[in-house]
Amino acid sequence: MAIPSATSAGAPLPARPLGTTGMAISAVGLGAWAIGGTEWGAHDDEVSVRVIRRALERGVNWIDTAPIYGLGHSEALVHRALKEIPVAERPYVFTKCGLVWDEGRRDAPPRRVGSADSLRRELEDSLRRLGVERIDLYQMHWPADDVPLEEYWHTLLELKKAGKARAVGLSNHTVEHLERAERLGHVESLQPPFSAIRRHSAAEIAWCHAHQTGVIVYSPMQAGLLTGTFTAERARSLPKEDWRTRNAQFTGDVLMRNLQLAEAFKPVAARHHTTVPAVAVAWVLAWSGVTGAIVGARKPAQVDDWIGAAALRLTTADLREIAAAIERTGAGTGPALPPN
Repeated sequence: MAIPSATSAGAPLPARPLGTTGMAISAVGLGAWAIGGTEWGAHDDEVSVRVIRRALERGVNWIDTAPIYGLGHSEALVHRALKEIPVAERPYVFTKCGLVWDEGRRDAPPRRVGSADSLRRELEDSLRRLGVERIDLYQMHWPADDVPLEEYWHTLLELKKAGKARAVGLSNHTVEHLERAERLGHVESLQPPFSAIRRHSAAEIAWCHAHQTGVIVYSPMQAGLLTGTFTAERARSLPKEDWRTRNAQFTGDVLMRNLQLAEAFKPVAARHHTTVPAVAVAWVLAWSGVTGAIVGARKPAQVDDWIGAAALRLTTADLREIAAAIERTGAGTGPALPPN
């Protein structure tokens, strides 16, 4: 399979086939939650657009977003950043469905909805905000509360058949969910959380590897904890609207164990003449079954911090050293060493 160029401005990064979709994606993709949403604190739209363009300049050929990120604002920013690029040279754009907000109460928690009418309406809204005629990968964001999995998965398969989506997949779904969906039609991709701290999705990744299902993992740096620059002081100074202030990974003894693990990445980074963020992302890419990693950035320079992960290959000794650090610090849960 030929690997398409990301954009005319960026040399292609190492890429991998995304399951059976026919798309070959760069090993790292840009996640558009932090730049487009409000859950990370206020952000400048002009900076967000520059982040997207910087990722493309560095060879990234896919962007992952969702309507819920900023209640439509993230998708609109992606459109703004890409509209001047010729259609044939644009990156793949992946988005999601199934989380619905109340326009009259935008600060209220979203509802997990999977009815056919809602998913079709959400897709049309995403097409409009993104300024495209087809979604490259359309994913159910979370299991729905209102209908069985079989109902919403059938709808996604129908949307693909109708040409509204090139490929369809699931996000934040378990092995049991994957098995049920696969009986109706092939699950082309899964998007689970995965990092050296949050390792419990290893079972889902193994299932996908066995079933030719692509995997794009999110939060490989655990929302900044594995950057090597995050500190306890930084955690205390986060603005109150930042979701991390309410997350157990960012407080008390749990935070300290996580920061100790990040410190253990530094000698590995030094040996490879690279950055701690690149090592953290390369760690998830070392797992069989992982196609690509979704990585966020709130400043263009942050893209440069992790872009090297696409070509970085950690050695068996590196992986064992990191596994030993995981055991020593007690950070996170799940298997500490890739099975391959």
